[in-house]
Amino acid sequence: MDGFDGLLREALIVTAALALPVLIAAATVAATVAVLQAATQVQEQTLTMLPKVLAVGTMIALFGRFGIGLCARLFHEIVAAIPMLVRG
Repeated sequence: MDGFDGLLREALIVTAALALPVLIAAATVAATVAVLQAATQVQEQTLTMLPKVLAVGTMIALFGRFGIGLCARLFHEIVAAIPMLVRG
């Protein structure tokens, strides 16, 4: 079961590496927009959503190739470990 635990740990690390840049960008933009809205007292919902969508899209465009590479490497490791996992 040690091999499975290692693969599971690696999958969680890949998931965090894929999600964290996007989440950090979205949180930063949301906080900036919230401060600007509080300062100007403009409470329009479309003004909060558009910058976040653009930031998340930009992060996906910038880190997409890196993320696909991580997922492909993990996939190859999992496929290579299948015989070891099946044997026990």
